[in-house]
Amino acid sequence: MYRKLLDLASRTLGDTLPQERASVLVEDKLRELSFNLWWNWHPQVLELFRQLDPAGWSETNHNPIALLKRFEPGALAARAAELSLENTISFHYRRLQEYLNGESSWCAIHAGGLQATPIAYFSAEFGLHESLPLYSGGLGVLAGDYLKSTSDLGLPVVGVGLFYATGYFRQHFDATGWQTEEYGHIDVAALPLRRPVGPDGAPIMVDVPCNGETLHAAVWVARIGRTLLLLLDSDVEANPPYLRELTARLYGGDEVTRIRQEVLLGIGGLRALRALEIRPAVMHLNEGHSAFAILERTRERLEEEGMSFDDALRETALQTVFTTHTPVEAGHDRFAPDLVERELGWLRAALRLEPERMMALGRVDPGDRHEPFCMTVLAIRGSRRRNGVSSLHGHVARQMWQRIWPGRDEEEVPIGHITNGVHVRSWLALSMNRIYDRYLGADWPARQSDCAAWRPIANVDDSELWETHEVLRRYLVEFVRRRAGRPELLDERALTLGFARRFATYKRGTILLTDLDRLAGILGDPARPVQIVFAGKAHPRDEAGKKLIQELIRIARDSRFERRIVFVEDYDINVARHLVQGVDVWINTPLRPMEACGTSGQKVVLNGGLNLSVLDGWWAEGYDGKNGFAIGDGMVHADPAVQWARDAESLYRQLEQQVVPLFYDREGAAPPRGWVERMKRSIMTLAWRYNADRMVADYVRHGYLAAGGRLSSA
Repeated sequence: MYRKLLDLASRTLGDTLPQERASVLVEDKLRELSFNLWWNWHPQVLELFRQLDPAGWSETNHNPIALLKRFEPGALAARAAELSLENTISFHYRRLQEYLNGESSWCAIHAGGLQATPIAYFSAEFGLHESLPLYSGGLGVLAGDYLKSTSDLGLPVVGVGLFYATGYFRQHFDATGWQTEEYGHIDVAALPLRRPVGPDGAPIMVDVPCNGETLHAAVWVARIGRTLLLLLDSDVEANPPYLRELTARLYGGDEVTRIRQEVLLGIGGLRALRALEIRPAVMHLNEGHSAFAILERTRERLEEEGMSFDDALRETALQTVFTTHTPVEAGHDRFAPDLVERELGWLRAALRLEPERMMALGRVDPGDRHEPFCMTVLAIRGSRRRNGVSSLHGHVARQMWQRIWPGRDEEEVPIGHITNGVHVRSWLALSMNRIYDRYLGADWPARQSDCAAWRPIANVDDSELWETHEVLRRYLVEFVRRRAGRPELLDERALTLGFARRFATYKRGTILLTDLDRLAGILGDPARPVQIVFAGKAHPRDEAGKKLIQELIRIARDSRFERRIVFVEDYDINVARHLVQGVDVWINTPLRPMEACGTSGQKVVLNGGLNLSVLDGWWAEGYDGKNGFAIGDGMVHADPAVQWARDAESLYRQLEQQVVPLFYDREGAAPPRGWVERMKRSIMTLAWRYNADRMVADYVRHGYLAAGGRLSSA
């Protein structure tokens, strides 16, 4: 199956590398490397590109394709020869070919039946790298990490998403600290995307009815190792201007734009798979944005197999896996009946449904004519395997959607959980990777989900681990100084706290500012200095979130904090990478149980940092009392203001009595033994559980094998 998928990816417009050629030119090898995002999680390949032009590497936002385009014809080979890189280039090129063509994989051993037909993974965003800004936050980064791990495990997966011509916004601040948004235009020629073509050599297009017209979309293909990603793009000449702009922005526009984007993602995405002759055995919907794929597949069954609607929907549901990430009511898309009928009346007619029956598919109470159409409800009704993204979130999801199954107790609601994990090598600092290679064995990535594989961390020399982390902290400080253009900021040796995420109010990003005098005492102790690095974006329409950021920036300018608190502008994957690799402590302060999972703290673990978090999301199941620090005791007061005060008090007390003393408890130049012991315990007890390989394996065991065991492919 892999060979077929990779052949399809190679059948694109533009030049492709002739694999049969005995001698491949250096330039061709570099371009082939640049067009497969495999380089993303191989630091030696990243270093290869950086060496070619260090300044250009930074100026292109670490984009290999844009970097190579800066060289005049012939100059690239000359530069490689000048730096004696020809053998290195050939080595990594061969590594990529061996990776793509290898027959042995985790999937071949543990889930061979899934190799015949792929899994289609639908998501509204994919966070793969900072140079491909098709993500806004955790949902997209999780989807990107998922694709990378499916590639490493040899699981045949095709991601399906949208191509946003302006990406997500660039964040800036005015003189008052108010967030402003800037939208640019992505140069598709500088991205690792190609247009697939049909047997006739023409580029593949998909069409979807749209309010009496036809919405046309181009299809782009990206290769993420052995995994494919299809991206649909409405900016084509066949569309009128208002439809060309449909996919311009991620999460932009009004409800009409939103429902049309979701029609294109779900229905257009399935049609793009068909156009590429890909018939997946399983559809996995990452959030409800793509739930219309369920109705499109049901329509196909009515037409192709002559089924009734109920039978066709049942068969589709049996082959559909749905993951919900959102414990916040406002995070679930809902559309009015007249909008659904206007945009999807054609599909309703094809499904042979009356308007009220169509609406009932998206209503918690099918008989409530006043209830809007909810995409999450459609995804739940149209799937048989459903999960939240942590143990606690599974409980929250069952409670949220219990009314869909009247008469069932909450624990009987058929929504389970698979806790999120992160793609280890995408977030792991190279220096930490070297420690793991040395103490765990060079093959540790293949064993990363085995708890026994991490036990040798106990044998790591304390000084080696501590000195490695100190260098990573220094890298973070230098990065923040460069970004801010202020060399006086921060202290390379001070205890460094990190807080970075989407600035939604329930994440309570300003809880550290509750008592400024007390905070000043913690941060300003000359014998035990502490500093905080903040980053994050508020949604353009989230005024409350913007006010939180403005308050943070105002406090950071206070004379008591101006060198100790820094807000890093324009949070993205690159900023996140520096933060999770360099902080000593990662702070997470959501209002429990509103954080579905929260994977950023998992990335910190891999790099030797510790978590100081409310017992929510993954931390509620990962914290053991000795592998980090907890805010509160897991109890939640009915009054959010009371809970805020309690959690703020717990946070300050943990910093004053536990975190700061343990960090600075040293004898002379020796590392802080108690702190390093906790670092090791964090890695040993958490790294094996909270990685994306384990997450994907759980989806295989608890979802894909059963869903893919049907007789016909989806």
